[in-house]
Amino acid sequence: MAKPTRIIAIVNQKGGVGKTTTTINLAAALTLRAKKVLLIDMDPQGNAATGLGIPRASRDVTVYDVFADEISMSEATMESSVEGLSIVPSHMDLAGLELELGDRAGRTTILQRALAAQDGVYDYVLIDCPPSLNLLTVNALTAARSVIVPLQCEFFALEGLSQLLQTVEMAKANINPQLVIDGVIMTMYDQRNRLSAQVAADVRKHLGRAVFKTIIPRNVRIAEAPSFGKPVLQYAPNCSGSKAYRALADEMLSRHARAIKK
Repeated sequence: MAKPTRIIAIVNQKGGVGKTTTTINLAAALTLRAKKVLLIDMDPQGNAATGLGIPRASRDVTVYDVFADEISMSEATMESSVEGLSIVPSHMDLAGLELELGDRAGRTTILQRALAAQDGVYDYVLIDCPPSLNLLTVNALTAARSVIVPLQCEFFALEGLSQLLQTVEMAKANINPQLVIDGVIMTMYDQRNRLSAQVAADVRKHLGRAVFKTIIPRNVRIAEAPSFGKPVLQYAPNCSGSKAYRALADEMLSRHARAIKK
């Protein structure tokens, strides 16, 4: 029998923290470890597909259709240029989905039901959540087994983190008792900046082992890669950013392997 698919929501209600970049590159790094991965873009901005080189004109069926018309997830899935990585692209109409669905019964479990038919097809499903704690994020937390929180190494990093962690705990208590936090990943770390080191130290002091040892550096190759429609692991495989995302994938896989043994 195929192993159950591990579904991970990449969540932070603050924008500009490297959430989509982390989702794309963690997914690409997992394929290098022989994992079959599905990326679901739940952000109405639709940047994940752009970062994988998929033009908007070719996104005929999207995750919006999964929610609005309840088509199957497989019908909305596209192959990317990364071997082993598929994507369900987003659409700007997702921004109005909460009003569109109104108080429809089961509206918080649409994604969970859609993914049920995909169980075992992929090793990992990574959900790129929107930068807000709305219905789309609640759907992701309902469907997911675990959460990864990208956190930018800047002054306001800890602001809002407690609210996000409380939201995750509420989701666990009320709708998804199996939900756990895989970890917090520090992003955009500038080793020349004393503030980055101080923020990283403060986060580790507050959250301890919940923080991944791997830190994603501020790296020009990471910033350039989306404009070429590639993950940084394809665009510049030997840069510090690529090495960091490979290390993150290995650390996450190691954590999951240890959890299975317990």
